[in-house]
Amino acid sequence: MNQQSELNSPKLERWELRLYIAGQTPKSVRAFANLKKLCEEYLHAQYRIEVIDLLQNPELAKQDQILAIPTLVRKLPQPIRQIIGDLSNQEKVLLGLDIAKVEE
Repeated sequence: MNQQSELNSPKLERWELRLYIAGQTPKSVRAFANLKKLCEEYLHAQYRIEVIDLLQNPELAKQDQILAIPTLVRKLPQPIRQIIGDLSNQEKVLLGLDIAKVEE
């Protein structure tokens, strides 16, 4: 299957995730690592992670109404969802993002 037909396939859902952090704190690094692992396991090549460091761009916290960090925001698929914390509880993150477990 070529790349164009993969993009047009109705089975491929695109996930856009935004992770808000404040510097390279242990909690922020852990949140990114946990998110990356979860995406590789459940979303395969169907995701994009945008990391926003609020120490560098504090004004960006307003657009997604960020009150605590780290915070993960699911932009797509709709509806928008937020999860606060280091994302270490995989079951809670899967439930919060509404990611169905892949059947083997």
